[in-house]
Amino acid sequence: MTVIQAIIIAIVEGITEFLPISSTGHMIITQSLLGVQSTDFVKAFTVNIQFGAILSVIVLYWKRFFQSWDFYLRLFVACLPLVIAYLLEKQIDTMLESVMIVAVSLFLGGILLIFVDRWFDRPENENTRLTYKKALIIGFFQIISVIPGVSRSAATIVGGMSQKLSRKASAEFSFFLAVPTMFAASVLKLAGNYTMITSENINLLLIGNAVSFIVAIIAIKSFIAFLTRYGFKWFGYYRIVAGLAIILLLLAGKSLTIL
Repeated sequence: MTVIQAIIIAIVEGITEFLPISSTGHMIITQSLLGVQSTDFVKAFTVNIQFGAILSVIVLYWKRFFQSWDFYLRLFVACLPLVIAYLLEKQIDTMLESVMIVAVSLFLGGILLIFVDRWFDRPENENTRLTYKKALIIGFFQIISVIPGVSRSAATIVGGMSQKLSRKASAEFSFFLAVPTMFAASVLKLAGNYTMITSENINLLLIGNAVSFIVAIIAIKSFIAFLTRYGFKWFGYYRIVAGLAIILLLLAGKSLTIL
């Protein structure tokens, strides 16, 4: 993987990580279009550069992120279902190599997002409290996102809305939940592939994280404003078009498989 390829993948990560359109799915598609070989390091790279994105959350929300032990306990409860994802690591790695799984997930997820605002009425009280039970339920929603193309952001935001949280409150808790979730994923993936780390690879990781950090800050600010005003439907339309286009290309014989 070249520096240019690393930067492009990191830009895609920064833009899509907190949008309900699947960062992993878009990175897999980008990797395929760029012709990047799916080595152990590349797999670790696509996970590790999420660390740059989570730093953007801490920078933007540092006053709210460092607030109380009760807040951290709710995050801990929401992270408990991740044990299931850890046990499914091998199956997840296999799915990460399938562009078709990503395309189908994008398409089906898009249909869901078009109707999600109708299914979950917006609460009368925008300050609906996030209880431990609600946090745990949102954590189980997050497990769905282990399927490439589903979107961790979409799953957790929909999970929050199902618990009567507003779109904005659901999105912000999704951002906060991303910090421990993606930090753990980044550390575990990197630790499992430490033998692949060379001086050149370290430079790619540093560049990737720096780019994803900067781009994610811009994406988060734009996303909150857009989501609060327009809801999910436009993201749903995008997912349907993107997923359908990829499916048609694959059915037409276009090679988009990961090398």
